Parts: sequence; structure tokens; C-alpha cells
Amino acid sequence: MTSDSRNASMPLSVVLAGGGTAGHVSPLLAIADAIKDKRPEAVILAVGTPSGMETRLIPAAGYRLATIDRVPFPRRPSVDLVKLPGRLMGAVRQARRILEDANADVLVGVGGYVCTPMYLAARKLGIPIVIHEANMKAGLANRVGARFSNHVAVAFAGTRLRGARHVGMPMRRAISGLHRASAAPAAKASLGLVPERPALIVTGGSSGALSINRSISAALPALASAGIQTLHITGNGKAVLNDDGGLLTADGYRQVEYVDGMENVYAAADVLLARAGAGTVSEVAAVGVPAVFVPLPIGNGEQALNAAALVDAGGALLVDDKDLSPEWLERELIPLLTDQARLLEMARKTEALGIRNADQRMADLVLEAVSA
Repeated sequence: MTSDSRNASMPLSVVLAGGGTAGHVSPLLAIADAIKDKRPEAVILAVGTPSGMETRLIPAAGYRLATIDRVPFPRRPSVDLVKLPGRLMGAVRQARRILEDANADVLVGVGGYVCTPMYLAARKLGIPIVIHEANMKAGLANRVGARFSNHVAVAFAGTRLRGARHVGMPMRRAISGLHRASAAPAAKASLGLVPERPALIVTGGSSGALSINRSISAALPALASAGIQTLHITGNGKAVLNDDGGLLTADGYRQVEYVDGMENVYAAADVLLARAGAGTVSEVAAVGVPAVFVPLPIGNGEQALNAAALVDAGGALLVDDKDLSPEWLERELIPLLTDQARLLEMARKTEALGIRNADQRMADLVLEAVSA
């Protein structure tokens, strides 16, 4: 139901679609929070699939979740491709029922499998569509949805998407409001780091990165000799072991599988070594963390594109996964970590490209779409 056909006394009804990974769920939740800040009476419903991270993260954040069937789009001829039209039609019917039951005034999509049927259903119902694209290279769902929307936003200025406005990446307030210098002492203490040594923090994301883990492990003697402490976030189930099967230990080295609260990581790290997911790149820029990006070597090359602006500006380094080695770390990373003036300059250049209020910009775009 569109806003023109609603009773004026009814609260704003916003349906947000997206999921599968934290890269979709995190901005969705940030947008939802910002909408509630501006319109406390708004009724929020999130839509995802039954098997994505949204089934845990969205209820934990206090929002209702509805689900529709996951409809992948096969890239090659297959049985799944033959079944695609029927599956998509079924998912569109599910999406239409959800939008009608919610009396939706607006649909906000952040990408992922769930969004294509939601966009198609919203278009049929005449419900305004607002889109946020997180990656430099837009996904298929948002490329489809952008054909039906005049309210399209992107995290990166170079993203090519019809009618796009550059708003940045919506992120948690604990990150967007972070002041690294003042938060660093407490953050280092909470992560078991000492204040007097340069701190390298390594992460491959929630699923880890075995190639990064191997290279860091082999470089530990050189890092320790240079006076560098390393916190290694290995990823769930990817603890790094030594030759006798126990947890790897070394001077100045600590490993954990997971850190709850990346704001502490960003505050404590003198340098962050990480994959170049859109969320990580955007958060690094927003708070000004010198970074070394190791793009995921599979997929369509979107991670290297995500990092390109920061690298070109001199705020980050980039190394291909195949080129990351103990020798590269000794040659490039150790001199960086021991050069405080260079680190400060990188932080300044990085933060100059960051956007901290993307969630508020998206909330404004949603309200604009409703009133259009």
C-alpha cells in the first residue's frame, strides 16, 4: 500500500530487504536505526532468506524478520537455470504478500538474493523503492532494482549504477562515532596489547583467510625482532597451530578466532591487514586506519576495486593474495609499522575519504522517496 492510500494517522511502514552475509545485514541494520531516530513511530520489517546471517543478526538487533525463498541466478546452463522462472515467480508471490501484509510505504533494498523478487513485487504494487549498493561493482539484484527506482545510493563514488547518489556506507554508531586517538589505550588493553609497541592487527573476516594466516605465521620472527606486536584474528574454526598440533605462540603474538566489536580493532591497530570487503574498506576510511588490503582472489575482482580509491590516495597499501609472503611483509609492512610519521599521514589521507553519516543520508533518502 502506497503512502497516498494510507490513513495519515498510520505510522510509516518501512520494509528493508537484504541478507546472506554481514556485508548486507550490517548496513541494513544501520539504515533501520537511522530511520527510527528520525521517525520513532516507524514500523520496521526486515526481509531475508531462511539460511542467511540475517536469521540471527536481525532479531538480535530487535527487528522483526520475514523470509522468502532464496533464488540464485545460475551463470551457466543447468537444471537450476531451467527452474529459475518458476522459482522467481514463487518468490515474487511471497514478496508481494509480505509487502501487502506490512502495508508498506517504501521498500529499501541493500542487495542479495532476496532483493530481486522484492523489487519486482514492489514495482507491481506501486511501492517506492530505495536502493543502497555497497560494492564498487554493483550486484545483479541492484542493477535490476535501479531500473525501477529514482532513489539509488552507493557506498563508493565510482560505482556505476543508474541515477546513483554517493552517500557512503551505513555503519554501526560505535564505529562511525569512533575517535581513534582517545579510544586507543582502552582498546589496546581490551585486546591484550601493550601501549608501547606498534600493533599489527590481522583479520580475514568472520570466515578467516588461510593464505593470510600462513604468511603472517611465517613472518612472526621478523615482526617480533622489529618490536611489533601482532593480534591475529584467524576466523571461526581456523586457529593457527604449530607443528605439535597446539596453538601457535610467539613473542608479541596473540591469536583469537573472533573479536566482538570491530571498533576496538580499529582504535588499537597501528596498521590493519585485511581483506577488502566493502564494509571493511568503508569503515577503515571513516575512522582513519592505515591499512594493507589483500583482496579476495576469487569472484569478479570487486574487492580490489573497493580499495582502489584509498590506495590511490596513499591511505592504504594493496597486495595480491598470491604475492603476500613473509618476504613481502618484511620488505613492506615492517618499515611501515615503524614509521610513525608515515602512519599519521596515511591516517589523514584515509579519513579524508571517509563518510561517517551514511546511515542518516540513507534515512533522508527513504523519507524523500515516501514523500515524492
